[in-house]
Amino acid sequence: MEFSIADRAQILIEALPYIQKYNGKIVVVKYGGHAMVDEELKKSVMGDIVLLTLVGMRVVLIHGGGPEITNMLDRLGKKSEFVDGLRVTDKETAEIVQMVLAGKINKDLVNFIDNIGGHAIGLSGMDSHLIEAEKISEKLGYAGRVTSINPKPILDMLEKGYIPVVSTVGCDKHGNIYNVNADDVASQIAGTLGAESLISMTDTRGILRDKDDETSLISEIQVSEAPQYIKSGVISGGMIPKVESCIEALRRGVNRVFIIDGRVQHAILIETLTDAGVGTMFK
Repeated sequence: MEFSIADRAQILIEALPYIQKYNGKIVVVKYGGHAMVDEELKKSVMGDIVLLTLVGMRVVLIHGGGPEITNMLDRLGKKSEFVDGLRVTDKETAEIVQMVLAGKINKDLVNFIDNIGGHAIGLSGMDSHLIEAEKISEKLGYAGRVTSINPKPILDMLEKGYIPVVSTVGCDKHGNIYNVNADDVASQIAGTLGAESLISMTDTRGILRDKDDETSLISEIQVSEAPQYIKSGVISGGMIPKVESCIEALRRGVNRVFIIDGRVQHAILIETLTDAGVGTMFK
């Protein structure tokens, strides 16, 4: 599809008020799903983040890495076990999570951003106890829930003009390592930072009225409507904790929260800088 010069100019004009609105504001992006393993999508996401930074936004990238953790466990002969969608994490698995998230994925993303013209610094939740956590239950082992966020390392990096890339490895004051849910971390970091928006990337278009019909996207959801959507089954399974994290971010003062389709190239730009949007906004 060819765009005329007028069409291209119109796209830029449409983006202007959004650039003005977000200038100098913090935008937290929770990066996950298919966009993490597809190289073209990864290039698209990292390019979007660099562009947003160059037009004046202060972007914080939060990532998990469940599939790569599973792959590494398989290679080491450890079986992955899940309870209610959460990985059962013994001491050895927690160390493998740290190795994969903080040692491999995090540094790969930092390198990718730097290679396309951005300036990134990798952080784990263990740096300056950025993410403190505790056990969710004895049954889940070292799968953790966030108890506190120390925003100083992130704010220091933003102040110096870097894109902080945060891996969701938590810790406690006793030296224990925790595998922490990335949606929960992103929500709490966004709230603690007073972010303008939180963008959560998934492998669906957003919240669908009919899970088998991608044209049934619900573009906006009021927080008060969410319990009814959960009760009716519109929001179900693994989407429930994602939605709960989005609502928690709003309660913590984040102005706009989006669940977007990470399978769409440049989804972050479309959601942030255009009238169209590609996902579900929570209000």
